[in-house]
Amino acid sequence: MKFFIDTANLDQIKEAQDLGILDGVTTNPSLMAKEGVSGHENIINHYLRICDIVDGDVSAEVISTDFKGIIEEGEYLASLNKQIVVKVPMISEGVKAIKYFNDKNIKTNCTLVFSSGQAIIAAKAGATYLSPFIGRLDDISSDGLNLISEIRDIYDNYDFTTEILAASIRHTMHIIDCAKIGADVVTTPLSAIKGLLNHPLTDSGLKKFLEDHKKSNS
Repeated sequence: MKFFIDTANLDQIKEAQDLGILDGVTTNPSLMAKEGVSGHENIINHYLRICDIVDGDVSAEVISTDFKGIIEEGEYLASLNKQIVVKVPMISEGVKAIKYFNDKNIKTNCTLVFSSGQAIIAAKAGATYLSPFIGRLDDISSDGLNLISEIRDIYDNYDFTTEILAASIRHTMHIIDCAKIGADVVTTPLSAIKGLLNHPLTDSGLKKFLEDHKKSNS
């Protein structure tokens, strides 16, 4: 399973990259705004800085909702760096754009997906990645993990090549559950990734080893 970090914070991206397990980055306008990045030129430069830090794919989201606008934005973003993946919303104009980008060998991430039907349409159009937002479904008393499971079954039935990128990850158990179900990718806050490292028996065991080592060398 691939690990993407869902942030525009350069320090967090570098920390995840330094762990040696980072496969890519996802961003969106809200995450850019959270870091105080605004204005076209600043946003573009921020994408390029992210690409300099990581080796893998970097999702950059379009803000247009019409076909022509999505194409113009997407082609420009894709021209910035070969790592850029054009992030396109799950709307009819977005689906048309995904098909266009697929024919042009431009990678896409179909975002804001909340149903299996949407997942089928995105795969048919040729999306590189599909981003079901499991945490947002959980927030409205729906089952986000069940959606991942349904999409996994459907994609396996028909050998769709679109990768399931589980998004809106809330905590470490979301990552583990997505791994059990068979999500191809998770995009997650750094805190959830670091949570996978933690276990009290690891801490107590290491403490005991170090204490015993100190005693044997005193």
